[in-house]
Amino acid sequence: MNPPRAIIADDEAPLREHLQRQLAHCWPQLRIVGVAENGIAALRMIEVEAPELAFLDIKMPGLTGLEVAARMPPACRVVFITAYDHYAVQAFENAALDYLLKPVTQERLAKSVARLQAQLSAAPVDMGALLVKLKNALETRPSFLQWLKAARGEDVQLLSIDDVDYFQAADKYTSVFTREHEWIIRTPLKELEDQLDPDKFWRIHRNAIVRVAAITRITRDFQGRYLLELREHTETLSVSRAYAQRFKQM
Repeated sequence: MNPPRAIIADDEAPLREHLQRQLAHCWPQLRIVGVAENGIAALRMIEVEAPELAFLDIKMPGLTGLEVAARMPPACRVVFITAYDHYAVQAFENAALDYLLKPVTQERLAKSVARLQAQLSAAPVDMGALLVKLKNALETRPSFLQWLKAARGEDVQLLSIDDVDYFQAADKYTSVFTREHEWIIRTPLKELEDQLDPDKFWRIHRNAIVRVAAITRITRDFQGRYLLELREHTETLSVSRAYAQRFKQM
């Protein structure tokens, strides 16, 4: 039996290379016959190479991963790659489609590889019906918080969520840190977390949430803890062990 073949499509070169190295470790027999940086190139590779597997980033220029999957031949199995988003993950699970979260971990990839190896000998699934279910689930995802009413002394101001660098919980309130000021809101951190876009804001500690785009540097201290340096802030934020996993592959 010939070894299975696959293509990888992701618009971020480091993530393509990272996945390719991990697949070589988890599945040495798998042949990567093409690597694409956009959906159009991915579809062309699939048409020419006719691989058994395709690892497709959801958000790509040209064609999205969903659009590529809709045009693939039924014999090609697909694994979607997505940024961390618990609503998207729930949609994939409900549609019974396999997915990998960025950054892809070796443990999660190993589970996906085991599932794919079992599927290769089975009959192809009805990808069209699964994609319709997934598309509907993704389009009905809830909207996220855009504005905050926050206080500073006697002043109350409407803050854009994009101006917030991080949130920090205190006993009876939550501090909101922007580049210029610290503001106060009464919303508990857990309640706030449910309203924030998980692609943009990450929980890093039981008492802290950070805007990903505000992070300028990630280091480790002598105890192995991850420390985050933020733009325009002198304080460093510590990542607790419970939330360290997402930083280990960076």
